[in-house]
Amino acid sequence: MAKTRDFLSNVSGKLNKDYHVRETDHGNFLSHNPRRRGTRRSKEQANTRCQIGNMSNNYQLIKCVKMQCFEGKAPGQNDFNIFVQVNYNRNPVFITKQDCKGGGCVLGNYQYSLGSLNPIAYSLNQSGVLATSIALGDLSITADTTVAQLAQAIIANNNDWQAEDQLSFFYAKQWVDSEGVPRATMNPYRVLLSLQDNSKLWTVASALGFTSVNGYLGMSTALSNAGASWIHSRNDGSGEKKVSTQRLFVVSDILASYQSEAAFLLSAKSYGGINTKDDYLDPECTKDAAGLEESEGGPSTGSGTGSSTGSETGGQQTVTVAAPVISGATPFAETTTVSISAESGATIYYTTDGSTPTAESTLYSSALTLSDTTTVKAIAVKDEVSSSVASETFTKSSGGGTDPEDGDVG
Repeated sequence: MAKTRDFLSNVSGKLNKDYHVRETDHGNFLSHNPRRRGTRRSKEQANTRCQIGNMSNNYQLIKCVKMQCFEGKAPGQNDFNIFVQVNYNRNPVFITKQDCKGGGCVLGNYQYSLGSLNPIAYSLNQSGVLATSIALGDLSITADTTVAQLAQAIIANNNDWQAEDQLSFFYAKQWVDSEGVPRATMNPYRVLLSLQDNSKLWTVASALGFTSVNGYLGMSTALSNAGASWIHSRNDGSGEKKVSTQRLFVVSDILASYQSEAAFLLSAKSYGGINTKDDYLDPECTKDAAGLEESEGGPSTGSGTGSSTGSETGGQQTVTVAAPVISGATPFAETTTVSISAESGATIYYTTDGSTPTAESTLYSSALTLSDTTTVKAIAVKDEVSSSVASETFTKSSGGGTDPEDGDVG
């Protein structure tokens, strides 16, 4: 023992890959070298990283057509910040890092605008043609229809439209190139609803998004491997624009394959992978058989894989469940459809009366249809563990505008 103490008193620093001598005010002590660990990538971190890539490339489609479709930006906030905030974890789409850097883009049902004007509803008819909730009355659009006639029909049959409002139609096409990389382009068409403009409508904008479908404005052909969106906009006279809140409506042969768990794992692998729970644990005891002092920090702790996360404390694992995601259009005109999603294996309970949900609340089984301003609260329960409460308020709009405003998008 005396020889060991004498040896330690004359040595300082790393002895080998396992041990080093640490000097203190009370003498020198032999300690374990810290264990090196790679970057900690939880599943939640990977989920965020893998969503952002495709969102960014979809946003570039908007930027290229010079849209200005987000009201009320805070100082220093840009459109991309808002685009990510409103779309994160809502119908996520995953592409690999390589496809993202190569300009790959999968059209998703992303929200492309956010504002105070009443949203335009869309629906597919039995022929796969996308039509809007914009009523045209007796107008049947033909090659001879003028902009003024369209403006008159829309203003007369929809109480939330005014002369000089702008109606924009965005059409995005999806395909896969010869190397298997998803590609997309977007084209905009805009019409200023002027009661004095006698220009032929289809020379100003495309019949593709300006056709009458059973008395409503819609597309001239079935939607296939493409996305479409109409946006209502208005200028308030001071340079500020008001817009309707809209999502891109996508019909695509490839979209579902890029929203699967397999697509997420492939994307995560391209960004460096996901650590498993074992990557966060130090398998060694706090002291070895010789009674040597453990390195600073002690055993490591951390979260495990999956949307549910866990921590190791004194050999006990504490499991947490991710809060559910509540999705739906707001503000809305007549009704809005609200969906609630949670991690795999979790059960969802919700309330609509403002109370805090528990496992005794209403069991969520299908989308909700709201017709009045409502706050939806929900929890996810898995293995008898409850998540934190998710809450979203869906506001019913008061109706059409009466202020003498005009405007445009882009």
